[in-house]
Amino acid sequence: MKLLDSSVPDFLASLDALTHHAGALDESVDRAVADILADVRTRGDAAVLAYTQKFDRLSAESMAALELSKHEMKAAFDTLDTDLKAALTLARDRIEAYHRRQVMESWRYTEADGTQLGVKVTPLDRVGLYVPGGKAAYPSSLLMNAVPAKVAGVREVIMVVPTPDGVKNATVLAAAHLAGVDRAFTIGGAQAVGALAYGTGTVPAVDKIVGPGNAYVAAAKRRVFGLVGIDMIAGPSEILVIADEHANPDWVAMDLFSQAEHDEVAQSILLTPSDSLIAAVQASIAKLLPTMPRKDIIAASLANRGIIAKTRSLGEACDIANRIAPEHLELSVADPEMLLPLLRHAGAIFMGYGSSESIGDYVAGTNHVLPTSRSARFSSPLGVYDFQKRTSLIHVSPRGAATLGQAAATLAYAEGLQAHARAAELRIK
Repeated sequence: MKLLDSSVPDFLASLDALTHHAGALDESVDRAVADILADVRTRGDAAVLAYTQKFDRLSAESMAALELSKHEMKAAFDTLDTDLKAALTLARDRIEAYHRRQVMESWRYTEADGTQLGVKVTPLDRVGLYVPGGKAAYPSSLLMNAVPAKVAGVREVIMVVPTPDGVKNATVLAAAHLAGVDRAFTIGGAQAVGALAYGTGTVPAVDKIVGPGNAYVAAAKRRVFGLVGIDMIAGPSEILVIADEHANPDWVAMDLFSQAEHDEVAQSILLTPSDSLIAAVQASIAKLLPTMPRKDIIAASLANRGIIAKTRSLGEACDIANRIAPEHLELSVADPEMLLPLLRHAGAIFMGYGSSESIGDYVAGTNHVLPTSRSARFSSPLGVYDFQKRTSLIHVSPRGAATLGQAAATLAYAEGLQAHARAAELRIK
């Protein structure tokens, strides 16, 4: 990991260079995705079947053969061992309980002249959920996306999940059962995104597409945005730990590993004013890294983008964290409440020595779909509000039409929009 010191004059320049991630779109990937999407839009089911055979080595005579039944998803849940069933169910229940507090309600108010203004809150009709398959299978992400949609009142959740060589992940299917997924298809890649966006003879078109995927999936989501909504384009995983001298170095090291093990471009950062903790964490990394099954990925990630920075105070560490706006922010300090008012930008904040980021990934109940690449400066975790929309309500009274209409007409004439002005004036009595 790179060692930095905030007291050095070029500290911020060094920090910015190490935390910058271009996230450039691969032009060859984008061109391939554009061709796939155009084909799916034109040929529908036939194109999806052809790409599924080509990329997933999965042949089917019709899309109906690639649809999973609710019975199959339930059967997958029934085959799991008791501990895994209990863990999945606990995660589902806690995610549901947390997200029920996010549900927005419609509201109105009445002005003195009788005019009513308000908002009507409505769930989306149909949502598409992309779930990675093959080597990367994340039932926890399925729950994080599907459960808030159901809590929001989405009528239909359509899942797509690739199954290379026809191999299905039982835990993913079990999670789909628990989350109440309505329909599911064993398709993936850009072709699955296209099927959800445009609709095919079998796959219904959706209003929004959520869920993680590879570079082809991300490029496809970018291209269909506008026709449908999307959740976000996620960058590499990130964790930033602010720690005091009393933090457990083994815990800190393992928390840094927890994001580094995702891939070689994930980022793990430690900010602390304690020289003794820095030395202890370095020793813990050296001790614990050889024991990790994904040690090669962790080592590459820490070497490529890992940072340990000595700060002048915990307060300065908070300022630096705001500059980075990390996906995950751990406050491994004795009094996290003291630091909370200083923090403005983070996807999720884990408070206190015992709050590991991994708890948030699985069973805390909060959503683990979080903004990355500094986008926590302007965006938020996935939640129920991503599956509800707001419609303005305007009910103008006769008195309001007279007083507001005159002002509206004046402004419309000033903008040169005479029809706007006359529409308001005709209602003045």
